[in-house]
Order: sequence, then structure tokens, then C-alpha cells
Amino acid sequence: INFNMSGDSDLVIEEAFRRAQKAHNNKAKLVASLKNRYNKLEDKTEFHEEFIRCLKYAMIIYTREPAVENVIDFVTKFAASFETPVNENAEEEEEEDENEFLNFLFNFLLESHGANSHAVRFRVCQLVNKLLGSLSENAQIDDDLCDRIHEAMLIRVTDKYPNVRIQAALAMSRIQDPSNLDCPTIKAYMLLLENDSNPEVRRAVLSCIAPSATTLTKIYKRTWDVKEKVRKLAYQVLAEKVHIRALSIAQRVSLLHEGLSDSADSVKEVVKTHLLPAWLRMQQGDVLQLLHRLDVENCAETAVTTLQAIFSMATSPDDLLQNGVRLDERKLIPVDSLTCENVLYWRALCEFVKNKGNEGEELLEQLLPEAAIFAEYLYSYLKSITQLSEEQRADMTQLEMVMTQEYIGQQLILLVGCLDISEEGGRMCSRMVAVLQDILLLPNTPTSLIGLLVEKLIGILRDDAQKIQMVAEIISDVREPILPISEPVDENEKRRKQVKLAEVRVQIMEAKQTLEECISCQDFSRAAELKDSISQLEELKNQLVLEASQPADNIKEQRVEKSDPKTLLKCLTMCAELFKQMNIKRGICPTMNALIESLILPGVSNPNPAVRNMAVICLGTAALHSKDLANTHLVLLLQITQLDEPKIRISALRALIDQLLLNGLNILQDKPAPVSQDDSNGQPEHQAEEEGTIQSILKMLSEFLDSEICELRTETAEGLAKLMYCGRILSPKLLSRLVLLWYNPVTEDDQRLRHCLGVFLQLYARASRTNQECVEESFLPTMRTLFNAPVTSPLSEVDASNVAELFVDLTRPSALVKPAAVQAVSVHDSLAVCVCNEILRDISAPEVRVYCKTLSWLEINSEPGPANSELQLLLKDILQEVKDKHCIRIIEKLCNQLNGDRCAKSAGNQDTTLQNLDDNNGGQKKASTAKNGKKASKAELSSDESDEENVPEEPPSVRPSRRAKMAAKDKTKQDLTALLNQETNGS
Repeated sequence: INFNMSGDSDLVIEEAFRRAQKAHNNKAKLVASLKNRYNKLEDKTEFHEEFIRCLKYAMIIYTREPAVENVIDFVTKFAASFETPVNENAEEEEEEDENEFLNFLFNFLLESHGANSHAVRFRVCQLVNKLLGSLSENAQIDDDLCDRIHEAMLIRVTDKYPNVRIQAALAMSRIQDPSNLDCPTIKAYMLLLENDSNPEVRRAVLSCIAPSATTLTKIYKRTWDVKEKVRKLAYQVLAEKVHIRALSIAQRVSLLHEGLSDSADSVKEVVKTHLLPAWLRMQQGDVLQLLHRLDVENCAETAVTTLQAIFSMATSPDDLLQNGVRLDERKLIPVDSLTCENVLYWRALCEFVKNKGNEGEELLEQLLPEAAIFAEYLYSYLKSITQLSEEQRADMTQLEMVMTQEYIGQQLILLVGCLDISEEGGRMCSRMVAVLQDILLLPNTPTSLIGLLVEKLIGILRDDAQKIQMVAEIISDVREPILPISEPVDENEKRRKQVKLAEVRVQIMEAKQTLEECISCQDFSRAAELKDSISQLEELKNQLVLEASQPADNIKEQRVEKSDPKTLLKCLTMCAELFKQMNIKRGICPTMNALIESLILPGVSNPNPAVRNMAVICLGTAALHSKDLANTHLVLLLQITQLDEPKIRISALRALIDQLLLNGLNILQDKPAPVSQDDSNGQPEHQAEEEGTIQSILKMLSEFLDSEICELRTETAEGLAKLMYCGRILSPKLLSRLVLLWYNPVTEDDQRLRHCLGVFLQLYARASRTNQECVEESFLPTMRTLFNAPVTSPLSEVDASNVAELFVDLTRPSALVKPAAVQAVSVHDSLAVCVCNEILRDISAPEVRVYCKTLSWLEINSEPGPANSELQLLLKDILQEVKDKHCIRIIEKLCNQLNGDRCAKSAGNQDTTLQNLDDNNGGQKKASTAKNGKKASKAELSSDESDEENVPEEPPSVRPSRRAKMAAKDKTKQDLTALLNQETNGS
């Protein structure tokens, strides 16, 4: 049949398109039949035109209708069927003939990519993506056509509609060149990853961007994205496409730390099931080698969390043992085989098994020996830790060796908590307590291990009084050890002994001479007596000779008080751990009071900074046990926060914040007041003094927020956040300072501060209506500070509109965790009145536009009432004075929302029509307030922005029954047949 003849031949293409709409039709047969028809034609122009005419009906539909998607798939398969295999011997002309339809279709799509209809732009990019994806790996495309595709898609990735950008990004995946540093596609991808406001676009780019030295950092940063799905895909891409060696140690640790502690369970799961198994495969399943890649000495907590995730995926106990440490017959790792990796694995595995309770008892017995055996093992290792002099510490090799030994010792001490120690008083318990005491008494025990040793010792004991007494005795023995002392001998006593020795020798000579005479006279009884006397004198002489031969100094043992910094630091560390472990409800006992007087208070004035710092920590901890003690030394802590070295100031500040958190700002009021006369205002003098002290504390904390010392500023901000969240402080002024600090570019690199304040603001505002009112009161002071900031101030760089969005989001009535009963006036209602009054203060000020935008974002109650009436009057006044057209449209729209069209029509002669706030913004942008602990980029700050027609591609999570689903499809599905028939009948 000649296709050039009109009539039945025209229906062939239409019929193919009609059948292609049905999912159950065999598209391969349709493709084969239509291609067979195409190959028989000599002039294919009319076929091309008819094909495009039918295709256009699908291309004008934006929604993801099943019928349309089936047609797109059919067109893709039909066009791809014209691809010819690469044949080097084939002539170019033959290849061009074979690819004629494919080239024609690409040309049509590229000519249409700039259409006004977003539906057409979307379908063009979708078809280009599918066509390129359906071609074989070694497919060849004309260079000129490839360049045109590239240029068109680079334009479309900047399209207004996210779905168009998604398809354009996917279409460019086969055109990118990771080896080319100037590749436009790679540059476009990186720009989209960092700045695109739509999370689905960022996901699309992640799915197709090729990892390289240039792109790896951008992929890695997406693990901090505010959207759960983007973070999840970023981890999947890193697991599947990036080798562990391509990542730095810091990046590996960060990925595991952030991933395993992510707020979304799906992200945690993908780290466990994708990233960790992939990294283990790269290490041939060797867990210890993986730990070596993480530098466990500096990231012990992250390494333990990682190991627990690995253990949780084990299917049997044998899996836990076969990859682990090698224990000897004593169930110990030989000392010469101990490494940072295997001892950490041992400790993490024992803790994991112990947490299983009775289920893990049998396995734990295979992993650990009896407590007595382990106690000797621990003692022998800690005793062997190398001691370095100051000169040796300058050698980094020796210093690293000692740090490794201390790390291993720390892990062994932590293993004490996994041992099966019987009841107090038993042999196991007694032996462990004795060993821990001996280790603490050793002069060479590293200071870094002292706190942990005391913690384990206190944990074994049950009686509080015994705990205090034992630690106090150890401190006493360390500070005043028994040492041999030499005492000089009196010279007179020495001379007397010499004279005595001479006398004895003379007596011996005389007795011997008399003995000879008696023997001569045969007076044998007298001779026997003399012989006994001579023997006694000889013993006396020998004793005197021995005493004379001994050193001149007399050696005695007695207690000697040591005051060197190392000893004091060791004792203070034990004291701090004791106060930390004891229940604060016990109060201060005499033994603890003695430690405060004899050790802690003198340490506060010690010239050594390390000793001073630990003494301040001890004093702050001790003050939590007694309000009297806190009252006595509060002024001292305040002085230290202002006068000492930064590290010690921070320790004192922490102690002060802890005290205020525990007892509140009225702690001074609990102090017994002296009898005094009332002042002129009728207020007692001591009460005025207390209020002055409280004000000075708050003023000091406020000044610390401007400190050049980053750590002090961060600690102060975190402390104020805690005090405000706990209700100890209710201050809009301080809240405004914290918001400004969060936005200040100076704090951009302070991740701890940004994370703390981001989480605090969300939790604080959503906790109660009172807190939201505090946020509302801080709005205007914050905005005025930003608007009045001089050009030289960093605050001049802050986007005031974004700050206003934050306040609006924090004060939404719907954001409360426990919404209060319905009230006539919401926080947004009162905020609207405040904003209107601020606008009327100076109607010509440049900030009026920001305030008007703020009004448009508020959730204002439109029910009639006093607040509504007041707001309407204010809006009417604004309309009469404001000149800016953008502001007029916003106010008119708000008037209509409050009271129909009456307000807008009666206000002046403003002849304007209501329009959308921003045609480019189909929905309001939402400020990224909490930042979820992530470092948000520009894309994240408005990640919810999308067009109204961005139809989700994924099905809903709750699946309806098949019958209900089919009925719904019948009601909503769109059929192209009607359109085709209408066109046919019309022609």
C-alpha cells in the first residue's frame, strides 16, 4: 500500500498511538509493525509530519497520566529501533539513512524546547532523556547534534519548573565528561546541587552526576541536606560509586557520625545496609582494617557506634567472633598484640553483648575472663606505660607511642564495666577494688586515666559513705605518701659511743691478762668467770663497731606532703570525679568539706593553669551539692569568668550556668539576709543588692556574646539557650541577641554554635504559647538592629527578609507541640498589629516592603472581633499613605482576606487589582529554621519552594485495594483518543 495515498494509511500511525496508550499492549509488536511500514516508504516526509502531529497531543499534557507515559515509552522504543550498530566498515551515507528518523525526532525536540508551555518543555526534556538512555553504550551521535542537545539542556536546567529541570539534568548524564575540568554539564550539576531550591532536582542530579575529584566534595555535602530523601541518596551514591580511599579520614568519620545519628531512620538504615557493607567489601571484610581507616584514637565514639551497627547486622554469634579479636587461652589479648583497633573492637563487642542481657551471657563468657584475672592483666599493662621526660615529649614519635598506650589503657579500663563482678565483699569485687586502688596510687599512672579509674571504682562499691571514704584515703595517700626520711645523728652521741668502744676494748685487754694469770695460778673457777665476761665484752664491742660503721644519717619513714602540679592535678581529678558521681541530694559531708578546704580552694589560686582549671571545675561541681557553698563562692566564680585564662574562664562560666540551671536566678535570695534598714523605695538593701547581682550576671553574659574568644562566645550562647529553654530566663532582648548571633556572618564557621542555636530556636518556640510571645516581642528589636546596622557591620550582610520568615515560622499557632485552647487573639494577630504600627511610624522607610511581606506570611484570624477591627483600621491607614505598588497589592489582598472586598474598595481611590505575590513563586518559601544540625546551603534555605504543578512521581505510602485503585483510575485517567478523533473529524 502506498503510504502517500491518504485515507486508511493515515490511520496506521493514529492506531499505533491509540494502542500504545494501553499498558497491556505489546509495544514491541507495535514498533515492529510501524517500522515495517516506515521502511517501505520512499518519501518519509508525510510519515514524519503525521507522527509529530500525534505526538504533540501527548506533549501538551503536563501531568503524569498513565496513557501519556505509555505513549512516551512507545515513541522512545520506536525511535531507538532506528539505531544502527557501530560498524567501522560501513559507509557514512548508509548510517545517515538509517538514523534519519532519529535525527528528525531530535531536531523537532530541540526546536521545541523553548516553548512557552511548561508541559511541552517538560515532555521535550523527558523524551531527550529517554532517547539518550535507550541508545546502546557505544552509540554514536553526530557531533553537531550532540552539541545542540547539550546547549538546549543547559538552558532547560535553569527552567522555572522543577520537573523540567529534573528531566534536563537526567538527559545530560550521558553527555558529561568528568575528566574535563571545564565541562559545562559538570559545572551545571554542581550549581544545581548547591543552589536548587527543589529537593527532587538535587536528587536527580545526585543520581546521575559522575564522581570525580571535582564533584566529590559537592556529593559529600549533600549528606548535610535538610531533606531526608536527598541525604539518603547521597549516602547511596557514595556507597556505590566512591571508594573509601577517595575520602579523607575526616570525611569518613563525618559520614559515619552524621549518618548513624541522623534524625531520619531511613538515612540510618542506608548507612547500615549500603555504606558500611560497601566499605567492608573494599577491606575484604576485615573490620579491624576498616577501623584503621577511621583513626579510632581520635574518634572512639564514632568507631563504637559504627561497630555496634556492624554487630547489629550479624546473623549469628559466630559472625561476631570470626571477624574479631584473637584471644588466648586466658580469654585475653596478649599484651604484645594489643592495638588501638583490636582493643576497641573487644570493648565494643563486649558492651554490645552485655546490653543483650541474659541472651548474651554465654557469648560474654567466651569474650572475658574472671574479674581477678582481668584485674592483674589491667594492672600489669597500666604499670608498664612509658613515662616520658619533658625532653622526650618533644619527640613526636615517642609522644604518639605513649598516647597510643594511654588509649589502649582507657579501653581496658572501660572493659571493667563488662566484667561479672559478684556482690560487694566477694573475692572478685575485693580484688578488683584493691587493684584499682593500687593503680590510682601508682605515681606513674597517666592523669588522663584517673577520672575513668575513679568512676569504675565508685561504680563497683555500693555504699555512698564507703565511696567517699575510699577516694578520700586514696587522695590522702597520693598527696601525703609515706617516704623514707634521713635524720642527722647527734655528734655528742657519736663521740660517746666512740669512748664507750674504747673503754670496752681496754676492759677486754685487762680481762684477758687477768685470765692468763688465773690459769698460771690454776684458779680455774676464777678463769671461767673471766671467760664469760670476755665473751660479753666481745659482743658489746661488735655491736658498737656495727653502729659506728652505719651511715651518719638515720633513715625513718613518715608522711610527706607533695605540692607539685602533677600530684595536685591528680588529686583534684579524683575529687572532681567523686563529686560528679555522688548524688547532689546527699549534701556536703565532713569528709567532702575537708577536701574543699584543704585541696580545692587552695588549688583555685595555684599558679599552674591546669591545676587552677581543675580546681574551678571541682568547686563548680561541689557547689551543686550545697546552696550555702554556692552562695559563698558565687562571687569568686564570677570573678574568674572575667579575669583568668580563656580555658579557666570557660570552666567557671559552665559552673555558673549549671548553678543557675539548678537553683535559678534567685539563688542569692536563699541566703540568710542580714538585718538592715529599708531603702528610700521601701525595698530592703540586701534585696536590692541581690537584684543588682542578678542584673550584673545577665549583663556579663550579654557581653560575652560579643567576645572575640570563639569558645567563650559559644559557651555563653549555649548556656543562655539552656536557661531560656528551662524557663530560668524570659528575655526578648537576649533572644534577639541569640537570633542575630545565629545569622551573623562572623559565626559562619562555628558549627557548634550554629547547630545549638538552630535546634534551640525551634524547640523553644514550639514548646509553649508563652515562648512564642517572647519570640514575638523580640521581632521588632531584631529587625531594627538589622535595618540600622552600619555598612561596616557584618549584620549589614544579613537578609532581613529571611530573618522575618524565621520569626513568622516560629510563631505559627499550628507549630506548637501542644496547641492551646482556641483563643481570639493568636500570636500572629498581635504580631500583625505590631508590624502595622511599625510601618506607620515611617511609611517611606525602605524596610516597609519587608514588613509588608511579613504581613502576607502571617496566619491571621479572619473571624470578626476587636483584634480584627483594629487590624483593619491600621491596614486602611497604611493604604491611604503607602505609595509602593507591591506593598499596595499585599495590603489589599490582606484586607480582602479579613473582610471581603469592602476594606479595599473603600480605602481611597486606589484602582488596582489583586495579583499573586510573586508569579515565580507558586508557594511561599519557608525559612530553614532549625537546620537540623546540618550546614544549610542556599538551596536548603528554601528547599520547599516548588511550582503548583509539580506532581509527585512516587505513589502514596498507603496503598488502596486493587478494585478501589482501578475505579479511581477510570475516573481520573486521560485518554488521548478523544483528542485524536476530534482532530480527525475536524479535518
